[in-house]
Amino acid sequence: MGTHVTVVGIGADGWAGLPDASKALLEAADVILGGSRHLSMLPAAPAQVREPWPSPLREGLPALLEKFDGQTVVALASGDPLVSGIATTLVDLIGSDAVTVVPALSSVALARARMRWSAESTEVVTLVGRDPHLVARSLAPGLRLLVLSSDGTTPAVVAGLLSEAGYGASPMSVLADLGSDHESRTDGVAASWGQAESPALNVVAVELISDGARLLGFTAGLPDDTFDHDGQLTKRDVRASALARLAPMPGQLLWDVGAGAGSVAIEWMRAHPACRAIAIEARDDRVVRIAANAGSLGVPGLAIVTGHAPEALSGLEDPDAIFVGGGANEPGLLDACWAALRPGGRLVVHGVTLETETTLARRYAELGGELTRLRIEHAAPIGSFTGWTPSRTITQWAVTKDGS
Repeated sequence: MGTHVTVVGIGADGWAGLPDASKALLEAADVILGGSRHLSMLPAAPAQVREPWPSPLREGLPALLEKFDGQTVVALASGDPLVSGIATTLVDLIGSDAVTVVPALSSVALARARMRWSAESTEVVTLVGRDPHLVARSLAPGLRLLVLSSDGTTPAVVAGLLSEAGYGASPMSVLADLGSDHESRTDGVAASWGQAESPALNVVAVELISDGARLLGFTAGLPDDTFDHDGQLTKRDVRASALARLAPMPGQLLWDVGAGAGSVAIEWMRAHPACRAIAIEARDDRVVRIAANAGSLGVPGLAIVTGHAPEALSGLEDPDAIFVGGGANEPGLLDACWAALRPGGRLVVHGVTLETETTLARRYAELGGELTRLRIEHAAPIGSFTGWTPSRTITQWAVTKDGS
């Protein structure tokens, strides 16, 4: 029949702060699951099974839930269990019909209340169990951030990242143990943040102020020198054209084949926090460069596969979009990409040689889509005058796979 789990949110004030309805659910449970800190907040109940979460969590959950099949199971979680909480994992693992959520006030709501910041003016970034470089994606002057910390070291790490990115003048407040009797607040500025460690349960509130930061927009076409590269880079204007046709959408997956500096995959992921990408690159030095670019631009979750396509594509999750920036004449590459592409997926291929242009023209005749030639010229000095310097003409084939 499967185990049904009721997830009850609990605040830093513990048992005393729970409403009567939540207390009744916990008292009636055969089994209570939770972290050791949460379980220690409950009054003694010798007849009740209390089980800590397994480690690693996600891998151990199925066996744990199967163990208590048919019993009344309640799980404890901090605040709103669907804000970077266990309820999200449970819904993903056993389905929404098998999970009931009873939230308490979230740390986000409490932090906004303490700062007097509206939901509309605030962006939430969770670093719970995640790479702190995720903050870099959300940097823009005037934006307010609430950063959900992984532990007591997170505020200092965030302060360092802000300073490195040119946001050292930004005011920071660390709001710790929100809702408890020992709630605290520490204020400061990122560049002079002096605390190596804060209380473990904290939210960092930041009002972003630039002190020389390079301003990076959220639309495609970041300047070329934003990326560390060795010349193997899809240039800015051409990249913007490709991404417009790749059409990043939340939750969808891109393959960036022959990724070079990773610019297309990185900009795809910057389009929305839920966008995913795999960069496929054969050269080890470029793989290192892709990872560094992804971290500095706020998308450290970019997956990187080292290897030659099409062989390196075998076994990867089927994508919703594919970009091929070069090597379209590699035997079997375009066929492998087209076969893997999900129905409704977008394929964009670039070429600069006559041979590749011939290949793309043939594919266009077979499958349709758009065939475009991109000629970009930039103004540059000619002696004491200024003239146009042309880049190599790019042939771009973009096509959407039929189906739904």
